[in-house]
Amino acid sequence: MSWNLTLRQQNALRLALVFVLFEVLTTLAVVFLLMQPLARRATSDLAGLMVLAAQTWAELPPETRPAFERELTASHGLTLAAAPPPGAVWTAWHGIYVRELEAQLTQRTGAPLDLASVAAGAEPWLWAGVPTAGRTLWLGFARSRVGPQPLAAALLTLSAALLLAGLAAWWLGHSTVAPLKRFDAAAAVLGRGATPELLPETGPRELACLARRFNQLARQVHDLLEARTTLLAGLSHDLRTPLARMRLALAMLQRRPDPTWIERLETDVEEMNRLVGDVLELARGLDGEAAVPVDLTAMLEALAGRAWEAGAEVTVQCPDLCLSAPPAALRRVLGNLLANAQRYAGAAPIELRAQLSDGACLIGIIDQGPGIPEDQLEAVFRPFHRVDASRSPVTGGTGLGLAIVRQLAQANGWQVWLENRRGGGLAAWVRVPTPIGEPMAQ
Repeated sequence: MSWNLTLRQQNALRLALVFVLFEVLTTLAVVFLLMQPLARRATSDLAGLMVLAAQTWAELPPETRPAFERELTASHGLTLAAAPPPGAVWTAWHGIYVRELEAQLTQRTGAPLDLASVAAGAEPWLWAGVPTAGRTLWLGFARSRVGPQPLAAALLTLSAALLLAGLAAWWLGHSTVAPLKRFDAAAAVLGRGATPELLPETGPRELACLARRFNQLARQVHDLLEARTTLLAGLSHDLRTPLARMRLALAMLQRRPDPTWIERLETDVEEMNRLVGDVLELARGLDGEAAVPVDLTAMLEALAGRAWEAGAEVTVQCPDLCLSAPPAALRRVLGNLLANAQRYAGAAPIELRAQLSDGACLIGIIDQGPGIPEDQLEAVFRPFHRVDASRSPVTGGTGLGLAIVRQLAQANGWQVWLENRRGGGLAAWVRVPTPIGEPMAQ
């Protein structure tokens, strides 16, 4: 049968095992390295005193023996008797001190000797029969004289250790399980598709790091859900306009066939195809594309050439550089930014610039257009967000170009931002933190 223990119970068991093992090792060390040598030395002195007392008593005249017995009891706590005490019980179980005393007495008398226990009032006594002068004399002392009690001490400390283990497990469990419960509750909220409250990034380093990662994940999931909602809402909204025009064109074709209406249908279909393609591009991205050496100058000149063919005036300022990056993703990012500049800059010249900055390549698309309001510089990266309130595809595009740029940049670890230029115009910057190779030969 398997037990499904809580973290607190597991901590209690582990701590209890650790405490018990530590207690056992400590007890063994104290008994064999401290108590046993001390007991051997103390029992050697006591055994010598008992044997000497028995020999002395046997050699004294009978009339002086009572005085010797009283002096022995007063000075050394020993009682001497010629006959065995009544009620003596011999047991095989003794502590360290008694076993050592038996061994010392056996060694000094040359005969096996066991101590007997006698219940004398509230305190038991220990008696030993010491052979001397052809007879056996009995010497006894109070049990309290044997001070150390290792078994009782071990049981007491073991009980205290188990109690401390329980308290420590409760304390550790409370400090560890409480954050985990918050993680569990937040993960359940996140699993339902809702946005949980951000976790406090405090406590031990590991838990704080875990909370920080979870908060990042929660923000990313929130952004993804928000982007999905915006994506679907914007797509459904933007598809209604060409669909309405197509219905009108079909109705007019039924009444009066005209090639103009067919051209309008083709234009609307193309617009819808472009919109759906941008949505798929945004949803799919270009994940998994490997980084390869890219001739940045050749890529910028190719983009500028296509812009020249479309009637834009584009110049390129870029040293001969080779950087490591996913080529399709980089081309799409720069192409979308250039298309955005062409749309808003009009006939004004556009500059493509690349330069080295702190071990990375900084690529800029700089135009002389009207720029963007400062409060819109970050908002334009959201899907279907347009600065142009008319939402016309002619003046404002589909509203997905910059969203695709931000997605591709985040997927590849790049930084993208916009800034208004002094004197008018907009500068779009892409920072590619990839190792820069040696300058390419012309």
